[in-house]
Amino acid sequence: MSKILVTGGTGYIGSHTVVELQNNGCEVIIVDNLSNSSMDVLEGIASITGKKPAFEKLDCCDRKALAEVFKKYPGIEAIIHFAAYKAVGESVEKPLMYYKNNLVSLLNILELMGEENARNLVFSSSCTVYGQPDVLPVTEDAPVKPANSPYGNTKQIAEEIIRDTIHADRRLKCIALRYFNPVGAHPSAAIGELPNGTPNNLIPFVTQTAIGIRECLRVFGDDYNTPDGSAIRDYIWVVDLAKAHVLAVERLLKNRNRQGVEFFNLGTGKGLSVLEILDAFEKATKVKVNRTIVARREGDVEKVWAEPAFANKELGWKAETSTEDMLKTAWEWEKALEAKRR
Repeated sequence: MSKILVTGGTGYIGSHTVVELQNNGCEVIIVDNLSNSSMDVLEGIASITGKKPAFEKLDCCDRKALAEVFKKYPGIEAIIHFAAYKAVGESVEKPLMYYKNNLVSLLNILELMGEENARNLVFSSSCTVYGQPDVLPVTEDAPVKPANSPYGNTKQIAEEIIRDTIHADRRLKCIALRYFNPVGAHPSAAIGELPNGTPNNLIPFVTQTAIGIRECLRVFGDDYNTPDGSAIRDYIWVVDLAKAHVLAVERLLKNRNRQGVEFFNLGTGKGLSVLEILDAFEKATKVKVNRTIVARREGDVEKVWAEPAFANKELGWKAETSTEDMLKTAWEWEKALEAKRR
C-alpha cells in the first residue's frame, strides 16, 4: 500500500483526490490549514470510502511543522501538492499574499523531498500558464505566455522552480497536471466545492444563486470575441480530474528510473461559454438562474480549452462525464448543503 502525502487535501480537488486514492488502496496523510475548507470534509471522505484519512492541521509555509509530518509518518512515497491560493481576481488585488503562500509552500515541499525519501511529486498546476493561447485547442507544447494574473504567474514560476530543482537533483521526479476548469461534486453529495465567503469560481456562484443565497449571478463580460460574447472555458468534472492524480502517482512509482518533469493537460477538449454553461445548468436542473452582465474581470483570458490527447495516451486517462451530469452533481451538493443549513 503506497503512502501518499496530500497537501490541501480537505480542499475541493484535494478531497476528491483523497477519495480516489483511498479507493485505490493508498494510505493518505492530509495536511491543510483549513483556510478554505472545513474539518467536516474528513467525515465526508470517510462516509464515501469507509476510512478517515490521517490529518494534520498546519500551514505548508511553516517548514518546521511540515518537516515533523515526515518524521511522524515515515515511508511517504509521493506528495500531491494542492495547497495554494487559487482565485484569479483576488490575486490581482492581493499579489504578495499569493506569491508568498504559493511559492514558499512549494519551496518547503521540494526542500523536504530532497532531505527525506519522498522522491515523487504530483503538482497541481493550471491552464493559466498558457495565458491566451495562439492556437486552440492548447497542447502541452504551446508556449507559456506572460501571465494574466499573479495567480497564473505563481503557477508559471512554480513550474520553473520544479524544473530547475529536479535538474539539479536527479533523484526527484514530478508530474505537473495543468487543470482546466473543475466543476461539480462527488455523486454521493458528501463532498463538493465549499468556498468560504463569496465564491470566486463560476459554478458555486451559479448554484448559490439558483438556491437563493445570492440574488444575481454576474457574468463578467459579453463583448469577448466568442460566439455569444462571454468567455469560453473547458469544464471538467472534479471526479474525473481526481482520478488523473491516482494515475499520475502510479506512473511515478512504476517508472522509478524515469527522470525530469512531465506536463499533462487535464480537460475535455471542448470549450463552453459562460452563457452556455448557464443554459446547460438550467436544462439539467430545471431551475432558472438570475443573471446580469457586468464589465470584464481583470486577469481573465478570453477563451481556452484543452487538447487532452497526450494525457489520454500516456496516462490512460480521459474525461468522460457529460456537462449536464457534472452540473447535476453540483446542484445535488448545493441542495445537501441547504439541508444542513436548515
